[in-house]
Amino acid sequence: MSAPLGLFRNRVGALRPAAFTSLLPGTHPGRSPAGGRWISGTLTGGALRPLEGVRVLDLTRVLAGPFATMILGDLGAEVVKVERPGAGDDTRAWGPPFVSSESAYFLSVNRNKKSVAVDMKHPRGVEVIQELAGVCDVLVENYLPGKLRQMGLGYEQLSRGNPRLIYCSISGYGQTGPQAQSPGYDSIISAVSGMMHITGPQDGEPVRPGVAMTDMATGLYAHGAVMAALLQRHNTGRGVHIDCNLLSSQVSCLSHIAANYLNAGKEARRWGTAHESIVPYQGFRTKDGYIIVAAGNDKQFVRMCQVLQMVELTEEPKYKTNNLRVQNRQQLLQTLSERLLQENTADWLRRFQGSGVPVGPINSIQEVFAEPQVKHNGLIQEMQHPAAGLIAVPGPAVRFSSFSPSGPTPPPLIGQHTVQVLRDTLSYSDDVIKALLESGAVAQNEAI
Repeated sequence: MSAPLGLFRNRVGALRPAAFTSLLPGTHPGRSPAGGRWISGTLTGGALRPLEGVRVLDLTRVLAGPFATMILGDLGAEVVKVERPGAGDDTRAWGPPFVSSESAYFLSVNRNKKSVAVDMKHPRGVEVIQELAGVCDVLVENYLPGKLRQMGLGYEQLSRGNPRLIYCSISGYGQTGPQAQSPGYDSIISAVSGMMHITGPQDGEPVRPGVAMTDMATGLYAHGAVMAALLQRHNTGRGVHIDCNLLSSQVSCLSHIAANYLNAGKEARRWGTAHESIVPYQGFRTKDGYIIVAAGNDKQFVRMCQVLQMVELTEEPKYKTNNLRVQNRQQLLQTLSERLLQENTADWLRRFQGSGVPVGPINSIQEVFAEPQVKHNGLIQEMQHPAAGLIAVPGPAVRFSSFSPSGPTPPPLIGQHTVQVLRDTLSYSDDVIKALLESGAVAQNEAI
């Protein structure tokens, strides 16, 4: 520990208990008898978000990790995002499109975070991260396994100073094993895991999903694992190391496709929009677009035929049951395709309304955000960004009766909160902060 930072070891240590023990009802040492809670020294009442008082140190970049920490931030956690001075998160450069100087990609998964620019190759930068880990409840990282340990920032090293630290590692293949040191990218893991093998047109090439679903699934797994670890810590008083990786996340999401092979030796194939085991359950072209029709049982098949004015199909012995329809899918689907081509998507949707047959249009993204239900569910979240102005991103997917998700903070500029976090979270003096800035160990964004 260098001399300037060492001056504040005792002060930071004195702050640690209040900073990382306020996690769940009944665990905060400053909980008031009246039922309020002390958050950052202030007694608050009323509805608090579930993770108010939890501090997350976010050492992740790109998508899986930032998606997980954004959800934690939506739930009330204070998320301190560490970025490289100058460049920041890789996705800041992933464009076009850009909104002013900010990439839309970065803006999509980084709300409710504070950005601290720290050079982790600088010895004093590493010390800053060590100090932050000492006053945080959760650390999330997505470096190659072992990389942070080489820098003195591994789980074993940091947990010695903060035994309550929940340390979540996100990697491509896992912390150990023959491929542990291979870099993990969504498209690669989508291929290795079999996801790409089962995605695409029936007789066409493998297709990458239009959204990085392997990354997103891993982010959701990581978020859930952190929540479980917080509950476990409530019982044990100790943190834990979480191994969350893209390969395991995607293979576990193969669900019935995996079970078909593991139990029946049945190899999967690509089906386009169709379903291997249910007919009809797929997309059809209409006069002006596409519609998905999902007749999941025999009763729905009959109702579908009534809507299509093709009741004669229900009398065909070869279509009487789903099992028979699967066996005779080609002729049935050809007949249905010809009928559905005769009218517009909107006309079919009106005809199917109230029928009990699940149907829906294949929307463009423009049409998605014009959907009344999408608007009703609050899935367009607007924020005032310091550089980009008014921005909009997809909002949280889950709603709670106890609090409102309104009032998010916009995705930060690189290093926007460096001085604030050093001063307020670590109690560094102005002289120490100035020395860190001059050394290049940290950087503050001066744009605002």
